[in-house]
Amino acid sequence: MITESYSHIPLHRPAPDAAEFVETLMHPGRKQRVPLVEYIVDDVVMQPVVEQLLQRQWVPPGSGPAPRQEYLDNLIAFWLGMGYDFVRFELSLPFPERHTLIADAAPGSTKDRSWPDEHQGMINNWEQFERYPWPKVEDFDFSPFEYLNDHLPEGMGLISSHGGGVFEHLSWIMSFEGLCAALNEDVSLVRVLADKLGELMLGFYRHLIDLDRLVAVFPGDDMGYRTATMISPRDLRLYALPWHKRFAAIAHDHGVPYFLHSCGNLSAIMDDLITDVGIDGKHSYEDAIIPVEDFQRTYGNRIAVLGGIDINILSGGTPSQVRERVRQLVGHCGLAGRYAIGSGNSIPSYVPANNYIAMIDEAHATRRDA
Repeated sequence: MITESYSHIPLHRPAPDAAEFVETLMHPGRKQRVPLVEYIVDDVVMQPVVEQLLQRQWVPPGSGPAPRQEYLDNLIAFWLGMGYDFVRFELSLPFPERHTLIADAAPGSTKDRSWPDEHQGMINNWEQFERYPWPKVEDFDFSPFEYLNDHLPEGMGLISSHGGGVFEHLSWIMSFEGLCAALNEDVSLVRVLADKLGELMLGFYRHLIDLDRLVAVFPGDDMGYRTATMISPRDLRLYALPWHKRFAAIAHDHGVPYFLHSCGNLSAIMDDLITDVGIDGKHSYEDAIIPVEDFQRTYGNRIAVLGGIDINILSGGTPSQVRERVRQLVGHCGLAGRYAIGSGNSIPSYVPANNYIAMIDEAHATRRDA
């Protein structure tokens, strides 16, 4: 139940401006406002907003690979009503992977949470590689992307990507233990598998980039722990970063920025991501690793800085504490420019809807004064 008061969220009088969103993040000195940004908002948080604030009937996405059109309509209404300049949406090619499922413990949630199996993969030898049922891009259903593209209101853009990056799917298909073993015992298998994944995603992006309302490519590829990268920077440079460089090139060739969500401590590869890969903005911050203010002081003159409100504050703080952190970041990072306000990671199911509303309402209250 949403009980947090709000008075600045546009709801039924939004004025999206995706072009200004991109201009603000891509060009220093554009400080007319601090735009909103988000990577993922879980349905558990989205549903009460749709039902109580937007007064729409909630429709779950459905059990198939492609969400229902009614769900996509609610998706547009949600991102529009909250005051974003875009809808962010992603789907993944259907790579068979081993996952562990448990019931989601978030209050009000009826779904399962999924974690990749870190111990046993689908491919750990050449025989398994040959038997693996690789998906085909030409068989993939792009209709949800096309539906969103064709039904966005004027001024609103689409931000999208393939769900999961080359490193993530490599570590999920092989399992993390299997990947680490192969990096020591059979690097040729890692190379072939990474290249297979990269080529398939490249075909995915070649299709996605043709959408005429696409204003940014914004994938996720978590590559770090709290203390360091998950595998050596050298191996990331060999197997993952070259593919991000090619995806970024596709985006840049079509005149749209390439933003990257990647969790963990990436200090060892940040220069690679900026100078070689060519990312235009970075998302995902944790105060215990590097507060977003410190990241901006180091890299904000080179790329856009996206989000930064720590998940510990969003999930465990009070609405007033969330509002205070929003004011701090809009006042500090917004003043420097090339900044968008939002979470440090995403809005998972365990973030109270009242805290999410507090973040959005305070952002609208303060962002034009930065």
